Amino acid sequence: MNGVRHVLVLPDRDAAEEVAEALPGRFGVAEEPQLVRDALAGEDDAEDAQWLVVVEDPAARLDGAALDAFAEEYEGWLETD
Repeated sequence: MNGVRHVLVLPDRDAAEEVAEALPGRFGVAEEPQLVRDALAGEDDAEDAQWLVVVEDPAARLDGAALDAFAEEYEGWLETD
């Protein structure tokens, strides 16, 4: 069984923190999600940074469409390969 890594892209740190806090209750995520600042290419200004919430899904049981809809509530999206 291969695990999956889901990456939710959020517009700012506040949204990313809210999403990370809500994930365990809403989706039963066992591992704490990682927050990563993703500066846009060529931009040094923190205001131009997106924030990523990385969710490890070792059992590949999370629904990508549901995660995408959840991220959309915070003006974000689920990054897909």
